[in-house]
Amino acid sequence: MSETIHVLGISGSLRKSSYNTALLRAAEELLPQGVTWELYDLSPLPIYNADVEAAGAPESVLHFKSRIAAADALLIATPEYNYSVSGALKNAIDWASRPPQTTPLNGKPLAIMSAGGSMGGLRAQYHLRQIAVFTNMLPLNKPELIVQAAPQKFDANGKLVDEETRQRLRELLDALKTWTLRLRNGMRV
Repeated sequence: MSETIHVLGISGSLRKSSYNTALLRAAEELLPQGVTWELYDLSPLPIYNADVEAAGAPESVLHFKSRIAAADALLIATPEYNYSVSGALKNAIDWASRPPQTTPLNGKPLAIMSAGGSMGGLRAQYHLRQIAVFTNMLPLNKPELIVQAAPQKFDANGKLVDEETRQRLRELLDALKTWTLRLRNGMRV
């Protein structure tokens, strides 16, 4: 499979020293051949408000939706807040999913990963999979990448230094490329 795909990386965390954002930076280092990359910052997006949407979506929202539309696949790294995805990530998906008839999320291949404490963001990943049902994103089922005890896997500069996790991330990226190309080429899934 020598075709090229473009992946949009999205961190559900706005925190400067986020492990999830650091995990996305590690993904950029480990991209397989034939994959291009873009990391998207959710911080400019306003809180979703249907009145604002009715008056015309803000430029930051239009830009975000255009980047999703331009991507062949999404790679979302989600922290776990209160057993679910972060408000920032949910808000971004709420904006991107509107209106449902023209959402760029529809049919978009998706890989999910998370980095956190003892559970590693496991519950947030499952909630994101539920959200993907309504938006009709097409999540990759395996491999799963759940980084437990994240502070021990990254150095003080936010570099992923745990070799086992780096290998699992490579496997996820390879699988996302294969999944995206299978869907693009209409092959059985």
